[in-house]
Amino acid sequence: MASNRSAAPNVLLIANAILYLIVIVISSWGVNHAIAKSYKTASIMEMPARIFPIYFPFGNLATGFVIIYSLIAGTVGFMTSITGIIHNLGQPKSSDLHSDVAFSLISWLLTLLAMGLACKEISLGWTDSTLRTLEIILIILSGTQLFSTVQYMQELKRI
Repeated sequence: MASNRSAAPNVLLIANAILYLIVIVISSWGVNHAIAKSYKTASIMEMPARIFPIYFPFGNLATGFVIIYSLIAGTVGFMTSITGIIHNLGQPKSSDLHSDVAFSLISWLLTLLAMGLACKEISLGWTDSTLRTLEIILIILSGTQLFSTVQYMQELKRI
């Protein structure tokens, strides 16, 4: 029954949705900033740097990968959290929980990929405060998304 379920999964899903929304906003800012500045900056560079259509004039060499992968992970994770909240409002069905577990696992793996790239960016250094905020949020999200995935799997075992 829905009455003996705890509210902890919903709180975690809402926190994940908010954090993923912050990741989407920061990553979108980074892509927009790079597109706006790339023509001026990349036009004076040598040939290999001009081939890549978006040149990131801030951060280090790992910044482009972190921004793009965090935008993908943020979008998938945000939609996973929203669908999880919607599915948790009513009586959970096993088909809903199976899809929630699958999407939660996919978004956790994408978040781990973005977090790994963020750790590489941290080790290279030379990032500004906005990128450091993105890196910290990705590290936090990798843990909270893992807890969310484990809670889905435990709920699936109960049904």
